[in-house]
Amino acid sequence: MTTAIDGALGASPGGAEPQTFSAESDRVRLSQVAIKAFLAVVNAWALSNAEASGLLGISASSLDRIKRGYRPTLSQDQLTRVSALVGIYKGLHLLFSDSTSDDWVRRPNRGPLFDRQTPVQSMIEGGIPRMLDVRRTIDAARGGL
Repeated sequence: MTTAIDGALGASPGGAEPQTFSAESDRVRLSQVAIKAFLAVVNAWALSNAEASGLLGISASSLDRIKRGYRPTLSQDQLTRVSALVGIYKGLHLLFSDSTSDDWVRRPNRGPLFDRQTPVQSMIEGGIPRMLDVRRTIDAARGGL
């Protein structure tokens, strides 16, 4: 099932070309729904301000302003981060039918991608490349590759 968030973050209007997040007009159009989706993931995963701001690549004070209603236009990198996190969230909910879907990111993981860190810690340290690796790993686990 495709949601408004998936459509907004995954493809350009009409589905003609993949979304690149590089055009200012696209970033302005997508930022509001991306922030809403990001805050929903933060809440579902019970992330601290430090974790959430680390995943989005912003300061804790900027995250506090966003939580209070400030809606900036996100950068290309920030939209990519949100897109990866929403994909991870959705993939986990397809893979697990219980609370594991939200708890998984907070559990230490022995897999080579994580080296005994939690996926959240690993993604904060590894940035966008690690987020995309985690998303590919989850997609592969559920047979999506």
